[in-house]
Amino acid sequence: MTDLSVSAKLTEYKPKNKVRFVTAASLFDGHDASINIMRRILMANGAEVIHLGHNRSVDDVVTAALQEDAQGIAISSYQGGHVEYFKYMIDLLRQRGGAHIKVFGGGGGVIVPDEIADLHAYGVSRIFSPEDGQRMGLVGMILSMIQACDVNLSSYAPTSLAALQEPDLATRQRSLAQLITALENDEVDPTLKQAIHKEAETKRVPVLGITGTGGAGKSSLTDELIRRIRLDQNDKLNIALISIDPSRRKSGGALLGDRIRMNAIMPWGVGSEPRVFMRSLATREAGSEISPALPDAIAACKIAGFDLVIVETSGIGQGDAAIVQHVDTSMYVMTPEFGAASQLEKIDMLDFADFVAINKFDRKGALDALRDVAKQVQRNHELWSLKPEQMPVYGTQASRFNDDGVTALYQGLLEKLVQQGLPLQPSKLPKIDTRFSSGKNVIVPPARSRYLAEIADCIRHYHRYTAKQVNFAREKQQLQASVKMLHKAGRTVDMDDLIQERDNHLDANSKQLLNSWPDMQAAYAGDEYVVKIRDKEIRTGLIFNTLSGTKIRKVSLPKFVDHGEILRWLMLENVPGSFPFTAGVFAFKREGEDPTRMFAGEGDPFRTNRRFKLVSQGMPAKRLSTAFDSVTLYGADPAVRPDIYGKVGNSGVSVATLDDMKVLYDGFDLCDPATSVSMTINGPAPTILAFFMNTAIDQQMDKFRADNKREPSADEAAKIKAWVLQNVRGTVQADILKEDQGQNTCIFSTEFSLKVMGDIQEYFVHHQVRNFYSVSISGYHIAEAGANPISQLAFTLSNGFTFVEAYLARGMHIDDFAANLSFFFSNGMDPEYTVLGRVARRIWAVAMRDKYGANDRSQKLKYHIQTSGRSLHAQEIDFNDIRTTLQALIAIYDNCNSLHTNAYDEAITTPTDDSVRRALAIQLIINREWGLAKNENPIQGSFIIEELTDLVEEAVMQEFERIAERGGVLGAMETGYQRGKIQEESMHYEHMKHDGSLPIIGVNTFRNPKAGEAPQKIELARSTDEEKQSQLQRLEAFHAKHASEAPAALAALQQAAIANENVFNQLMSAARVCSLGQITTALFEVGGQYRRNM
Repeated sequence: MTDLSVSAKLTEYKPKNKVRFVTAASLFDGHDASINIMRRILMANGAEVIHLGHNRSVDDVVTAALQEDAQGIAISSYQGGHVEYFKYMIDLLRQRGGAHIKVFGGGGGVIVPDEIADLHAYGVSRIFSPEDGQRMGLVGMILSMIQACDVNLSSYAPTSLAALQEPDLATRQRSLAQLITALENDEVDPTLKQAIHKEAETKRVPVLGITGTGGAGKSSLTDELIRRIRLDQNDKLNIALISIDPSRRKSGGALLGDRIRMNAIMPWGVGSEPRVFMRSLATREAGSEISPALPDAIAACKIAGFDLVIVETSGIGQGDAAIVQHVDTSMYVMTPEFGAASQLEKIDMLDFADFVAINKFDRKGALDALRDVAKQVQRNHELWSLKPEQMPVYGTQASRFNDDGVTALYQGLLEKLVQQGLPLQPSKLPKIDTRFSSGKNVIVPPARSRYLAEIADCIRHYHRYTAKQVNFAREKQQLQASVKMLHKAGRTVDMDDLIQERDNHLDANSKQLLNSWPDMQAAYAGDEYVVKIRDKEIRTGLIFNTLSGTKIRKVSLPKFVDHGEILRWLMLENVPGSFPFTAGVFAFKREGEDPTRMFAGEGDPFRTNRRFKLVSQGMPAKRLSTAFDSVTLYGADPAVRPDIYGKVGNSGVSVATLDDMKVLYDGFDLCDPATSVSMTINGPAPTILAFFMNTAIDQQMDKFRADNKREPSADEAAKIKAWVLQNVRGTVQADILKEDQGQNTCIFSTEFSLKVMGDIQEYFVHHQVRNFYSVSISGYHIAEAGANPISQLAFTLSNGFTFVEAYLARGMHIDDFAANLSFFFSNGMDPEYTVLGRVARRIWAVAMRDKYGANDRSQKLKYHIQTSGRSLHAQEIDFNDIRTTLQALIAIYDNCNSLHTNAYDEAITTPTDDSVRRALAIQLIINREWGLAKNENPIQGSFIIEELTDLVEEAVMQEFERIAERGGVLGAMETGYQRGKIQEESMHYEHMKHDGSLPIIGVNTFRNPKAGEAPQKIELARSTDEEKQSQLQRLEAFHAKHASEAPAALAALQQAAIANENVFNQLMSAARVCSLGQITTALFEVGGQYRRNM
């Protein structure tokens, strides 16, 4: 272990050597906000950073560190299983010759002091705690890491060619990595360097150079080409990939970011050889597109036994073509947006490139771009005997799984590379006749890309319209009052024409609102509110009597007499349950059912089932909210491998099969109107939803068998299934857009995930699933990733409207699906959270009615609130309940539809029984003891609330316009707009927290002077070995039981995806005989894996 205790507050350190770090978030962990901050500070202080992103296995990280020959590894781990993860990393590094690589980590308060000490003793260099952050500062922490890793690794490099010709492939690659480091540092003996080049000249190994403009998708395209080579050649070829990125002139640091985009470079299958070697090089020179060490690195790769060397350069300008002299075949990657055709004449690479790929071919004008580029290539090469369409110019869409344009490019490249010595077996891939992508499956049609700007216009128009109507109403009343006063004074003035003019300007809706105002006042003035539905009267009590005898009204109305103010209030606020639903979507809260929905999940399904029974004990309504462990969240099965095993059943419940789901909800009637289940899962949500629906169906099948003492007939079974689907109540999160933007549990390609989301909704429409939400459009995780409340709200609503546009594009009617959409927000400490719900409801209602023509039910935005997890702190954790209480209070005041209050100890561990009971008590005390909560519109009428509402709404509209400028949500995601904004806001918060300018009681101010005397002992909720072993055994038994049925079910599932049929329909069958991991793996093969973003 490295002693860093002296580095209490480093403020400046300049490394003597080129220090390289591999950074990542741990396996099944999407919390990458912190590690992104750390890698930025590392780079700004001179380090070369190979960033792998989130959800990275120990094998991924160690392989990268060895191939990249890094001095250090930095890992964030917020999802549990950290002890097993870091120890396994130390073990693998020692096994593979990387014991000298220093490992650093952090996880906020999740990694407790005893665990930190254990990991330090095992060999981890440093696990940083929140206290370290306070003492050292962010920059101080990073500088201490750089200082500890500031060593020259050139001495590890081999001194002869023999090391590059070892029979063991992994050993050979390790020697190559160390040699490239010495070559980069220019510390290789000249005689050895000369021998390397001389030996390389005897090898017939083709070198493919890939260059192009920044942001053209070179890395994704490179990865797709590698995937096709491996598939086509049965993974028999050894490939070296050298990726070059620019160094920063000021700091000397570099972000070597191409590895994060690679899905096809790791070994395929347990025990298989590492066929792809990847090395990232920094240019280490200003203004250069290649590294000075590139020729030497290529020569070294040639003699290390590779069949193909691929070089990918950093983004280049129009006049750059430096790569050409170093490679045998060159390819230029561009996008359709190059401006006028005359701009093509300025692109130097079009003179030299053997192949041109116009990537992102789904963009506007792609076919025109293909034609213009082909003609330019024809002119540049004077190939007048050939047609433009015969030029080696291809239209590709690397982001689209199995794109035929990419396959066509691959097949064209193959012909050239074979001529240069690439050893090939017969090709397995079918021949592609076209030269461009034929994929036309768009989520949101290009013609609708301005939908958010249109919605912003719609909302602003409603406010302008309201202001005009208010003015006409006020002037009409003033004129009428003037006539009365003048008449009373004995004067006669004819103002009828002026009154009539104002009346003519008032539309029917405004008149109806004003005319019904006295009736509304009367309806809310009595002791009961009476509604007649057909022949039935529904009575709701309106009065609560305090101990002092004061009558508190359930809904209080304003005392306005001015018709303008009355109309403004009715059009912008109104009572709960009335358009625009600013105060709430229901007239009154449901009697006997508090909005309480407590998040629970830990260990195996048996343990979580007991927790569900605890939190719902004595509750007339069973509102269950399910937290899944990170293994489940990423669609994997439990396994014995340490970095997986440590996470099984931690921070959530392990669910891998239909049998697990049945145990999880045992004892709860899932079709009872008083039972509602929420499942917080996204990437594998379709599979988990299929498990759940089958569980609900099987419950009713079992009930039929018990009642009738026989099996149901086929007709009876079909009727039972139909009834269950129409009656089951609940929500599945399934929000892929926010996952890509902030939460990071995407597992499939975004396009495929969104297609399956649409399949679920179509299934719901077809089967009349009206009481279950097909998606919970979530801002909570966007906030947890670091977004401020305005960004959270704007991004969440924009995602919601994107689903609307996507489902409309599939041919669904707005009122067939809008009621199946729900929302999920965070409540933090910022003032904007007080009005977040009311702003959301008003924007949604106005847009749905006036923009989309939706009915009353579709206009009602229903949302769940969870108190902020980010506002929970490991220091003075008892104070967390105070924060949570305030956040819960504003959620209840704003009429959220359901509420989860975090337990105070969630900053450190999965909550215990005692902490959950305290968290639940917060809600119960507010709902049942807190006097003002007896009123259901307590924040209406407040000046600051109304001002905040307008300010936040306008800020959201401005964000809508910024997103629209980037082509809508999907276009903005492609450029990383949302993710970048979230990270900026996260960094702003972290800096203010660390420097104390944002006061946080007990953390950076009002600190406990006795805090350091004895660490507070907290009961840690961790899954037990018995629970983990039980899950592994149950999974094995399930696989054995269904071994004969699973292959056919998986094949049918894959065929449904290939044929563009409804995947969820087939999932309902596959879920009965296949485990979660089996289904995920099968869908990877036909839908593609998610490609991480920087």
